[in-house]
Amino acid sequence: MTLASRLISIHNPPLYLSPSILLPSKIKSPFPAKKLDLFGERRLLCFRNAGRIKAKPRELVLGNPSITVEKGKYSYDVETLINKLSSLPPRGSIARCLDAFKNKLSLNDFALVFKEFAARGDWQRSLRLFKYMQRQIWCKPNEHIYTIMIGVLGREGLLEKCAEIFDEMPSHGVPRSVFSFTAIINAYGRNGQYETSLELLERMKKERVSQSILTYNTVINACARGGYDWEGLLGLFAEMRHEGIQPDLVTYNTLLSACASRGLGDEAEMVFRTMNEGGVLPDITTYSYLVETFGKLGSLEKVSELLREMESAGNLPELSSYNVLLEAYAHSGSIKEAMGVFRQMQEAGCTPNAATYSLLLNLYGKHGRYDDVRELFLEMKVSNTEPDAATYNILIQVFGEGGYFKEVVTLFHDMVEENVEPNMETYEGLIFACGKGGLHEDAKKILLHMNEKRLVPSSKVYTGVMEAYGQAALYEEALVAFNTMNEVGSKPTIETFNSLIHTFARGGLYKESDAICWRMDEYGIARNRDSFNAIIEGFRQGGQFEEAIKAYVEMEKARCDPDEQTLEAVLSVYCFAGLVDESEEQFLEIKALGILPSVMCYCMMLAVYAKSDRWDDAYEMLDEMITNRASNIHQVIGQMIRGDYDDDSNWQMVEYVFDKLNSEGCSLGIRFYNTLLEALWWLGQKERAARVLNEATERGLFPELFRRNTLVCSVDIHRMWTGGACTALSVWLNNMYDTFKNGANLPQLAAVVVVRGQMEKSSVTRDFPVAKVAYSFLKDNVSTSFCFPGWNKGRIICQRPQLKKIFSARELSSEESEKDKLITFSNSPFPLPGAATPTSDIRRDQHVHSDAPRIRMAKELMASTV
Repeated sequence: MTLASRLISIHNPPLYLSPSILLPSKIKSPFPAKKLDLFGERRLLCFRNAGRIKAKPRELVLGNPSITVEKGKYSYDVETLINKLSSLPPRGSIARCLDAFKNKLSLNDFALVFKEFAARGDWQRSLRLFKYMQRQIWCKPNEHIYTIMIGVLGREGLLEKCAEIFDEMPSHGVPRSVFSFTAIINAYGRNGQYETSLELLERMKKERVSQSILTYNTVINACARGGYDWEGLLGLFAEMRHEGIQPDLVTYNTLLSACASRGLGDEAEMVFRTMNEGGVLPDITTYSYLVETFGKLGSLEKVSELLREMESAGNLPELSSYNVLLEAYAHSGSIKEAMGVFRQMQEAGCTPNAATYSLLLNLYGKHGRYDDVRELFLEMKVSNTEPDAATYNILIQVFGEGGYFKEVVTLFHDMVEENVEPNMETYEGLIFACGKGGLHEDAKKILLHMNEKRLVPSSKVYTGVMEAYGQAALYEEALVAFNTMNEVGSKPTIETFNSLIHTFARGGLYKESDAICWRMDEYGIARNRDSFNAIIEGFRQGGQFEEAIKAYVEMEKARCDPDEQTLEAVLSVYCFAGLVDESEEQFLEIKALGILPSVMCYCMMLAVYAKSDRWDDAYEMLDEMITNRASNIHQVIGQMIRGDYDDDSNWQMVEYVFDKLNSEGCSLGIRFYNTLLEALWWLGQKERAARVLNEATERGLFPELFRRNTLVCSVDIHRMWTGGACTALSVWLNNMYDTFKNGANLPQLAAVVVVRGQMEKSSVTRDFPVAKVAYSFLKDNVSTSFCFPGWNKGRIICQRPQLKKIFSARELSSEESEKDKLITFSNSPFPLPGAATPTSDIRRDQHVHSDAPRIRMAKELMASTV
């Protein structure tokens, strides 16, 4: 087949074939070739086939439209034409496309086609269709089509084309009326050329084309947006009234918009009064501009006055008008003024709706006025205003952030009872509260509720569930939630991974934390500050002090700026390792940065001084804590450590602080109680330590701590610091001793959980700080019968026969005080500063950190890795 015959066989050459392929090339070939006579070949082919083959018309080749019109939106013919034009290639023939619709479509049908393309922003197809129609008789555009076309091009900023189409209207026999003039005025106005809009308005007058309200509104809007002076805007306003055109709501709102953008308070008030005198009722946009105007001037009370004027005149403003003002006060945090507007609308007889109450509930919540939130919500329900999902979402967020985690769950049950359908925001807020508060059972039930509703939980929901499991040390359940998340297609976020790392880190499961870090790398998610903080905590709890400092150095290399929690974590590493000088240096560094060291930092320093027999330093640190005027919490905790709040009436102050800290969530709570118990135990304040531990467990912290059934009685101290571990062991042993004295059966096995996770299988766990302390404590204070079993290196156990023997021996003791408790709780007196301290009394039964390993400082590690 010759080249000519190949070209003839292609009815409509595809667009991907370039002209260089379809036309003879001008590039010289290195090989000689015969010149082709294309037309001769074609004539020959046609001559040979004459009388046998009839020529076929060229077919229209259409592609697949990228956007198809919604079925049923237009008539069949209009819908078909839109789809055909949408699939037409850029150089496709519109004429052939419209052949099938000739004399079938009216100009109104074409107007629908133009509007559809205008909505898509497809001005190119619109202009090609328009130009085609201008050349036809059966579908010659009328003024309406011209107006639409000018609007389409004006939205795209193609002002020259707009002017061209507008100017050629008379030559095509299309008269220009107010509609086409208004369209061209709007095109220039929306593109910031208000001077041209004014010129066109004058041209209308010269050509004696009557202006409409739409024309003037368009001109005023163009001038207001373009920065035309206020006197000029008023001149246009007066001019339209002189022409007998009454301003409408759009006119007044346009003027008020200009006042808002320019901060013209008196002028806005004048426009609003004129509006009311003219009988034009304001809408929500009107009040939005008034609020914006007077909000900029710091005079929102002026809007209230204007509302009262309307009320007095018998024109009750709409509910939305009050809500706009309420929202402005809520945004500025003005509770008193917001409630004033709320009472004003009630007195005027305007019933608040759910949006009104939601604004006020959120305002109260942000200011921590939770009792007012409850009271207002009750008022809402009594007034028969039905709360919607948005209202419940605000309540869930408010109480969740305020630490009222169980109340959040109660709100969800109330929501279900009221038949208000929760949305994803509801579930995310609920699970966030459950995660923060460690309510894993409630989180699990809510997740099941979502499954019943066939809702796929979001990443935030799964992250909250993992957080809730993590707070209760339910490691396997947290991993199951993570795997389920991946199976259902919810993509883990940085918050998801950080939650898991923190979960394992709190228990010293640094190997599991490391595995999660590897998964992060696989997902391409870089570690941030929270990730490194958790990694440091995990290594510290697992006794890997040098690795913890290395993680801190790596954090600096990764350009993650440390925060207060990072500095606190590094201090905890030095304190755990018993390095007094390094601890002091880190503590002073925190101060040097202008940060007030937290209560946890002070408690760590008290503990490390006490363990090192530096009682003068401990006394001085405690005094600094008590006299701290910047923080009441420091003062109360310091005085509690000293014993100033031991009686029940004063202890309420301590409970108030505990409740306040509890609202921050379990993560902070675990750190706080661990450091406080550390300080109390090593300062010899054992009785207070036991009391504080009881306060912690009553607030839902360390839920894994005490477990008992007929076979096993366990104490799980793997997430505790050494001081807290000794306190928990003492309480646990005394409880078992009480059981024995009361004649109840002892368990088959008493178990102390000191390590969890992969390290349970390794014998090196005996050197973990908590394991080491627990074993020494039991051996020196109870019996050598407690031992590490072969089947689990993370447990210290004692069988029932040995337990019975230990308790029986204690009952036969001659000392009455020893008969009462297995471990005696007492508070050692604080030594006076400068006095010699008989440390044997205070440090008796405390055998840790005497051989703490020396770890390299961060600066040394930094130098060694460069």
